[in-house]
Amino acid sequence: MALRTFDSTALVFRLHESAPQLVREVLLERGWMEYNGQEQEEGDWNLYWRASAFHNADFTNVLPWQRLNHHPKTLGITRKDHLARNLKRMRCTFGSALYNFSPTAYILPNNYTTFLAEYTKSRLRDTGKSGYWICKPVDLSRGRGIFIFEDIKDLMYDSPVIVQRYISNPLLISGYKFDLRIYVCVKSFHPLTIYIHQEGLVRFATERYNLSSLDNPFSHLTNTSINKLGPCYRTAKERVGQGCKWTMNKFRCFLHSQDIDERLLWQRINTIVTLTLLTIAPSVPFSPNCVELFGFDILIDANLKPWLLEVNYSPALTLDCAADVTVKKDVLNDLIDLMNYKKVDVLRQKGYQPTYCQGHVSPSSTITPVLLRPKSKSLPRQQSNNPSSLHSNVSLPFLQQKQINSPDSSRGDSSCSSVNFVLISKSNAVAALGSEGGHFPLLKLPGSVTQPDCTDIEVVMENKRVLPPEAKQNSRHSCRCLCKLPAIYVQKYRLPIFSWRAKFQESGNPPFRVGGFILTFPFNEVTLKASKDNLNVKIAVQEVHKLLTWLASPCSHKMKRQGEGVLDRGRKSDSFPALFWGPKNLPLLSDLLHHKVIKTHK
Repeated sequence: MALRTFDSTALVFRLHESAPQLVREVLLERGWMEYNGQEQEEGDWNLYWRASAFHNADFTNVLPWQRLNHHPKTLGITRKDHLARNLKRMRCTFGSALYNFSPTAYILPNNYTTFLAEYTKSRLRDTGKSGYWICKPVDLSRGRGIFIFEDIKDLMYDSPVIVQRYISNPLLISGYKFDLRIYVCVKSFHPLTIYIHQEGLVRFATERYNLSSLDNPFSHLTNTSINKLGPCYRTAKERVGQGCKWTMNKFRCFLHSQDIDERLLWQRINTIVTLTLLTIAPSVPFSPNCVELFGFDILIDANLKPWLLEVNYSPALTLDCAADVTVKKDVLNDLIDLMNYKKVDVLRQKGYQPTYCQGHVSPSSTITPVLLRPKSKSLPRQQSNNPSSLHSNVSLPFLQQKQINSPDSSRGDSSCSSVNFVLISKSNAVAALGSEGGHFPLLKLPGSVTQPDCTDIEVVMENKRVLPPEAKQNSRHSCRCLCKLPAIYVQKYRLPIFSWRAKFQESGNPPFRVGGFILTFPFNEVTLKASKDNLNVKIAVQEVHKLLTWLASPCSHKMKRQGEGVLDRGRKSDSFPALFWGPKNLPLLSDLLHHKVIKTHK
């Protein structure tokens, strides 16, 4: 078997054992290399992809050249009971008129009494009929455990579930129920930056919708994992065709054929996505270099109102049909582009050393033994004629200063009162002793010093006091002595300590469009300002509500008369583009509003 040759100029991806195969295929097609733990160091990768959640340490130790495909603590919207609680909280805060895109959910068994009261009230109001209800396990996916009932005697469960009103009047295509899988990328929660992909999937039930057969999953559920097992999956269904999926582009063609205003529908879906993510955005901790792909499931009813069904943590990336190939490969490629890799990221640790070092070290020389002279108040500033002993600030890679005071510091012994860090390489070791003001100690360097090979570097913190042998006898009078540290050989690589700095983070407006991903939040200057620093949820929600109200409602009489001038002024001050489905060259939002005003004049 031929040995694999590693290309050091390629980006490297690391896959967890549960990661989808499509991710590997797409990245290899883009020229990436797959991480090999036996040949490469622990941190020598650019992208780590998992279908499950990362550990907290993974988020803490992420480095500038690395990306993770999940944000921390997003369970607040991806688990059904947590989503129900968060939406209820936002509904109480901002009103049910805005957060009315998800049926009220009752978490059982905790809310059984409340649900029973609502069920009884419905039966009395509707003369013995309580309507239709749907029951879903809180932590299962792919349609498992879901059932629909009308009579409470049919409600049976053996694990926590949520019960909601069943949307019994869905929009149908040739009698078949469907929902939309919307791919949403959250590039950052701080500041909140949301993209929605123009492509997506339309998922059909494989048998015609029929309320008289509530126990038929092929009529009421749209999950592909269920319907591909149905008897009609491969049958050519009227207008739907074989299988159970369309692309979003085909769905848009259907809307056009029915004279449905798709732009308003899309904006309503954007609103659902944004308002849902705002429920958890303040509670998600800052985690640089994380990008997350969510799958929002949206149902459209007969009145063209979109409803949120659920949010998927790791949307399925398996390829079951031609629509999957068309949509999912494009989504993945555009997601990688959104990760915004730079040329220096290919070098990984080597590329970022010069950026984060305190100074400069010649790359052409080699490491030589380092002698440390503890610094004292009684020591003259210049003691040696050797120029190499006069350098008080020496460049060392990936050092994070953290002064640790020893017990002797309280007695005024400042000769060696603290230890800042220890830098260890496989060939030799450099111990740096702390000094006043948190500066680097004075080092005597016999010979030239260079940055060691980046894969040989390990940074560890030492809490104990380090003194030269002579200093142990009389620490106040022996601080001028020199001590040579022995070489310490460390076999296992450990990630360097790294502290994120604001100046290295991306600044400015996020790109409006990356491939098929369209920026949906922030969408104007007000929301851009509200998303930065500490997210102002109140202002963000108000702006989303204003935009939706403006697009859905006819303009007032005064705005009709002055609309052209008002919109021209808005076009100059707001550089954000439209949030709608559309062609490659998207019109400005103000242009669409201008068109709306002209249309109302007619």
